[in-house]
Amino acid sequence: MNKDQLLQEWLEEEKAAHIHGWDFSHIHGRYEEGNDIPWDYRKIVRHYLLPEMKLLDIDTGGGEFLLSLKHPARYLSATEAYPPNVELCKEKLLPLGVDFREADGLEKLPFADETFDLVINRHGAFNEKEIWRVLKPKGIFITQQVGAENDRELVELLLNDVPPLPFPKQYLHIVQQAFQEVGFTTLRGEEVYGSIKFWNVGALVWFAHIIEWEFPDFDVRECLANLYRAQELLERNGVIAGRTHRFLYVAQKLFLEG
Repeated sequence: MNKDQLLQEWLEEEKAAHIHGWDFSHIHGRYEEGNDIPWDYRKIVRHYLLPEMKLLDIDTGGGEFLLSLKHPARYLSATEAYPPNVELCKEKLLPLGVDFREADGLEKLPFADETFDLVINRHGAFNEKEIWRVLKPKGIFITQQVGAENDRELVELLLNDVPPLPFPKQYLHIVQQAFQEVGFTTLRGEEVYGSIKFWNVGALVWFAHIIEWEFPDFDVRECLANLYRAQELLERNGVIAGRTHRFLYVAQKLFLEG
């Protein structure tokens, strides 16, 4: 393609950059990430999840992962704060009998003290004090998180002005310390820098618009010179590669408050 054709393709991807739930199928086959994470979040959740446990999924997205667990709906609760996903959850989860409530994971959770046996959170916000409050004694918290340094090579490739880390406290040791100060006991903690790969610059354009907190103010026309450099990199190497940053944390509420 010549530069004008590339520009039109990228503008179309920019226009298409909307997401319903947490669905990346639009760029399926054109990018890859997460294949080198050494743990399996789903298996870890299933390991702790017993048939009659009450489970809360904080920042559930569109409820996709929660429903994939096939746990009885009467024992499921979920929260979400992103408005499009809130409406999706109301349409999808409430009719099934899941106790869905609109709430920000960083703020007070709309549930009574000691309600849940298990609280999970994948790539969402959380408040360790609130998780302590809503968990039953011996309850478990499981989270997989995006780390502070996620996608930084891609950010540096695309943006004219590289912003500071959007979530500078997103490191395992910082989260672990915060939970232990509340009273949790750490059961498992792992941190890894993996890979993310793109085989199409248009897919990267779409991705950068969806992950707007990592790529603030990204705009095809404003960053066009950078996109042409990305295209040259792709043609030279066959791939545009960066690093992901992930960590897993599992903790148990073993001690009574006070």
